[in-house]
Amino acid sequence: MATCGEVLVKLLEGYGVEQVFGIPGVHTVELYRGLARSSINHVTPRHEQGAGFMADGYARTSGKPGVCFIITGPGMTNITTAMGQAYADSIPMLVISSVQSRSQLGGGRGKLHELPNQSALVGGVAAFSHTLMSADELPVVLARAFALFQAGRPRPVHIEIPLDVLVQDADHLLASRPVSIARAGAAPDAVARMAQLLAQARRPLILAGGGAIDAAEPLTRLAELLQAPVALTINAKGMLPSAHPLLIGSTQSLVATRALVAEADVVLAIGTELAETDYDVTFAGGFEIPGALLRIDIDPDQCVRNYPPQVALVADARIAAQALLDQLSRQALSERRSDWGVTRAGALRETLAASWDAPTRAQTGFLQAVLEALPEIVLVGDSTQPVYSGNLTFNPERPRRWFNASTGYGTLGYALPAAIGAWLGGAAQASERRPVACLIGDGGLQFTLAELACAVEARTPIIVLLWNNQGYEEIKKYMVNRAIEPVGVDIYTPDFVAVAKGLGCAAERIEDRQQLQAALRLATDRQGPTLIEIDQHRWTQGVMA
Repeated sequence: MATCGEVLVKLLEGYGVEQVFGIPGVHTVELYRGLARSSINHVTPRHEQGAGFMADGYARTSGKPGVCFIITGPGMTNITTAMGQAYADSIPMLVISSVQSRSQLGGGRGKLHELPNQSALVGGVAAFSHTLMSADELPVVLARAFALFQAGRPRPVHIEIPLDVLVQDADHLLASRPVSIARAGAAPDAVARMAQLLAQARRPLILAGGGAIDAAEPLTRLAELLQAPVALTINAKGMLPSAHPLLIGSTQSLVATRALVAEADVVLAIGTELAETDYDVTFAGGFEIPGALLRIDIDPDQCVRNYPPQVALVADARIAAQALLDQLSRQALSERRSDWGVTRAGALRETLAASWDAPTRAQTGFLQAVLEALPEIVLVGDSTQPVYSGNLTFNPERPRRWFNASTGYGTLGYALPAAIGAWLGGAAQASERRPVACLIGDGGLQFTLAELACAVEARTPIIVLLWNNQGYEEIKKYMVNRAIEPVGVDIYTPDFVAVAKGLGCAAERIEDRQQLQAALRLATDRQGPTLIEIDQHRWTQGVMA
């Protein structure tokens, strides 16, 4: 007899799942009965929040859903923060949990790990949550989840399996086959209307978001055909290489970039929410799109949120970009303004480069030093100062090389476990041995510090770049600027090098740029994690840089 738990693992293999993150418990052991004999690798984080962040990082580098096995009750309350981050950033995540037996659901009898309604708890951070009331439902529910991941706006999905259903006979379900769903194509009428407006534009502009990350090639050619400057959200960084003459970076919150957007007569927004954390990070308001707005998104609701469009198209970003490119290639384009395109984009970049203050330049120099040592590196960021600066100034050469938790949901402690997942999701592949670094502050690292032990155990050679400013400095500045006496921000800072070594990591403090680059190169030869501590104040003052 194959139980429901064993069949679940077999079906996940059929959907191409290669990695699961989870902490075994008495309510999930029946999932592990099947896992031990499968081809799926299992990593044990030190906290369920870490499991969720690892699944998130795995999904961002691999392009595949991150999968978690989570215990009833506290396991689910622990992972909801990670699900919230993934929900905000449209990351595919499958969370499979146990729950009380069917006859005990909502009973309030004080059972182990009991919650009144576990599914309702996670409803706000999941595309949907489903309670499996019979093993026979399993293939259909998994098909729903993977249909969303393949063809819809990807977000976390939660499937909870009652303890008595986990052990049901499910032999007859082994013959179930995975379902493959194609993404929505581009409606010809909408493509024609958009192409007409873009063809007539004299000052076109493109705003691309993380939803378009797989459309880099046709979108770049579309921008070149139109001579349209391109602004990218944080999750879209790398869609155009750093030296591309039409790239204006991720500076939509700055006055100079907003002026350029205001000059555009037609704006194509593709795969972007046009939301605060990419277009108004200073919370000052004032981002405006006076020109004709064209929106392309896989989510119909998102096509009308924040900024209403003149024309909207619900479609896969890559298919839509290619369709627009094909349509525009067959028709005559209006003459572009001579001061637009490459000329206007170049002028903006010069203006921005001259505007950076000393801390921003110092932190950007730090990121450049990292890139010089390891050109193929994937940088996974937390909410910390070099990340804030890099969001504005740093442009990787390819997509999926820069992502962080300072946007969207904005969680602290994300970067360390997400970097572990990122390495397992992309860099660990035999053909893509790219180094992965976690860029995190001393405050954020203390949220998930124990995951260093997971990195050691999983033999993931991630690099922890610890930017140490001995507290929550950004929040302290914010309090001071609002005439609030700082409280709770000058926190105790442990000896991170000693802690890291105690957990089995290589660790050192660096004194200058040369030491940093030497430490980075050594770290790539190890089979486990390395922590490199940088003193923010010394680097910013130029002592170390």
